[in-house]
Amino acid sequence: MSETYTPPTPPPGLEYAGWGRRVAARVIDGIAGALVLYAVLGPDRYSRSTWAPLLLFFVQTTLGTALVGASFGQLAMRIRVLRLDGRPLSLLASLGRTALICLVIPPLVFRPDGRGLHDMACGSAAFRRTPEGAERD
Repeated sequence: MSETYTPPTPPPGLEYAGWGRRVAARVIDGIAGALVLYAVLGPDRYSRSTWAPLLLFFVQTTLGTALVGASFGQLAMRIRVLRLDGRPLSLLASLGRTALICLVIPPLVFRPDGRGLHDMACGSAAFRRTPEGAERD
């Protein structure tokens, strides 16, 4: 017996962010992080760093999501990570969500609305404003 999945209704003025925007945001985060690390560590230490890019991604995404609702790349793509009721994530929820993203698999296991295991675990989703709900950004 299969049950049909009905995604939660997004808060007013928001819709679930599409995969294109989400992937672009992650690419922007990766490039920006690499540039920052290269500038801070220098070419020699940068080429030998293995965990630094992941650590930088973890810190900037956790703090960005908790403080402003998005990482640097998500801000650039006008994506906000919020709870399903439209409220911001707490620092603890943001920490857990980002830790699951760093494991790689949770974002790849997702529902039809695009919410991965990392979002389902902390009751969040990546949203973008609908054209009707868009304010001047």
